[in-house]
Amino acid sequence: MTIVALIALAVGTYLMKSVGPFAAAGRELPPWLDRLATLLPAALLAALVATQTVGDGATLTVDARLAGVGAAAVAVACRAPFGVVVLAGAGVTALIRLLGWG
Repeated sequence: MTIVALIALAVGTYLMKSVGPFAAAGRELPPWLDRLATLLPAALLAALVATQTVGDGATLTVDARLAGVGAAAVAVACRAPFGVVVLAGAGVTALIRLLGWG
């Protein structure tokens, strides 16, 4: 019974997601909506990073993660390659945790 419900929900999800492209096929988006659609992924990613960095369930937590994100932000500001940004963030986070501060 569970597998039937899972398959039905999956099919329903794919059908609902396919309605949008079929309904808007051949139409241009208004300019304001096109700009919004361009900016929305960056805003969502920033919100996810912020909540995962300082969120801990129902409370705000300042720990090593925040320092790691800060180090990564500095690396981005210095126009470092993506790998360097990731290593800077992970390295600072690991160092702070190793020192017992976070």
